[in-house]
Amino acid sequence: MRHFRIVINLTYVVVTVFLTVWIALVAYGYYMTPLESRFFHDLHGEFKPSGALGHGLGIIGSLLMIIGVGSYMMRKRFKMLRRIGLLKYWLEFHIFLCTLGPILVLYHTAFKFGGLVAISFWSMVAVFLSGILGRYIYLQIPHTIEGRMMSRTDIQDLLKESEQTLQRLITDDVLRESITAELHALSVPNTDTESKVKPAKLSTIPRHLKDAGVPDKNRSEIVAILKRNFAFGRRIKRLEMMQNLFRYWHVVHLPFALLMLIIMIIHVVVTLLFGYKWIF
Repeated sequence: MRHFRIVINLTYVVVTVFLTVWIALVAYGYYMTPLESRFFHDLHGEFKPSGALGHGLGIIGSLLMIIGVGSYMMRKRFKMLRRIGLLKYWLEFHIFLCTLGPILVLYHTAFKFGGLVAISFWSMVAVFLSGILGRYIYLQIPHTIEGRMMSRTDIQDLLKESEQTLQRLITDDVLRESITAELHALSVPNTDTESKVKPAKLSTIPRHLKDAGVPDKNRSEIVAILKRNFAFGRRIKRLEMMQNLFRYWHVVHLPFALLMLIIMIIHVVVTLLFGYKWIF
């Protein structure tokens, strides 16, 4: 599953980069031509906002953003969809569509902004940039395998479960007490505790486990547990701050997204009323 996810994410990146670069190369001469001279360019008929390709890029880009936003929101809010894939996969799909969509819309505008459409465009830019920031904040918050954000209580429960697993895997009483004491300290992190929990100390644990006669299979599992929980221990102190930032981020991200969609709909209706139709 992990390898499949990597392949999917690489596909997202490749598709986005390929289309961005391909359109830029094909229409580079047109986009670099001054606005007052574009009418006489050979590619004007195809790449102008109402042209066959330019108009199509706007339609496809808008649809990608609508699908990206709509599908992710429905997956989060409707219980019937919660069994269809993990939430983190839907988030990655949302990011992909809402990254590629604005790029196509940017090409649709032919880098010419004005009037009401300019408000929609800059709202789209604000949504895109805030999405990058939101992705960073999201990654700082520990999540369950389903993609649900973990609370402080969830992390502390996980640490307790790990402590019980270590007690089962480590038969040496002294070694077990030493390691579980360090693990328990992570559930209530403070400055003193963080100064004791250092990567150098973690690197010595495999040797101690080997000297104590812990089997190879158990050693690997123990080290994996400790690495995961040391990471949680470093994150738990800033957990509440990141969760609050994530809430405030929604206050910025959602209004811009709604404004962008509303003006986009108005723009589509106006173009249809004025007879600007695509290839149909």
